[in-house]
Amino acid sequence: MPLSEDEQRILHQMEQGFYAQDPESARRIGSTTLPRYLAGNLRWGALGFILGLAILLASFATSWVLAVFGFAIMVATAVWFTQNLRRMSRHGWDQLSRSIKTGPMGESIEDTRRRLRRRFGDGGR
Repeated sequence: MPLSEDEQRILHQMEQGFYAQDPESARRIGSTTLPRYLAGNLRWGALGFILGLAILLASFATSWVLAVFGFAIMVATAVWFTQNLRRMSRHGWDQLSRSIKTGPMGESIEDTRRRLRRRFGDGGR
């Protein structure tokens, strides 16, 4: 359902006020996409899981309380990771992979792919 002219005008005024009041946040929010935000959350979740595992393994023999704490960190970050993974729809994965391919990492992957094709030929497709 499209917005009426009054609603569009009010929304435009709110947007202009936001840009005037906090331009740094407006720029950051405008440049961040949902899949990129969720991918960042996935990275933090994986890092938290590894940290919990390290705490668990390092303290298992000495302090079971600390080992349980490490296990709790692992469970909490695993749940958070799976929730963010579910939020990232198929479209989100496609959009994220397109942004990686067009970025500097994608260029280096494409350069590596070209070198391998030159070296081994195109017969391996």
